[in-house]
Amino acid sequence: MTTISRTSPRLIVPAPDRASAFYQDALGAEQVFRAPPGDDGRPSVVDHRIGGTSFRVSPAVSSWGWLSPSDLGGSAVLLEIEVDDPDAVGERMIAHGADAVVPIENRPYGKRSGRVRDPFGHLWIITGELR
Repeated sequence: MTTISRTSPRLIVPAPDRASAFYQDALGAEQVFRAPPGDDGRPSVVDHRIGGTSFRVSPAVSSWGWLSPSDLGGSAVLLEIEVDDPDAVGERMIAHGADAVVPIENRPYGKRSGRVRDPFGHLWIITGELR
């Protein structure tokens, strides 16, 4: 069996540079690579790192089957991040254009969590320790 060394989600968005700026500002993501712009002026991929994890942002290209949440009528994936202060992260995301979907509150399963939709339609569960 082949060993998988890493899995990196790739978020499909209409505007990769705008999305990259949002993730840097709202989540503190570090941009570690940006491909040169293609014929349409958009980079084909922008790599980011948050803590010990990474994710990529790429433009929606329907002919490749790369569809954004708005193309699909909603997000098909939930991205979950565990943070020290879920309230602060949620507030920062909302201040940068995200929408609250489920309030960040203490949950009966022993975590403080909630859900936001980023400006590009991706859903994020923000979770941390109870307050």
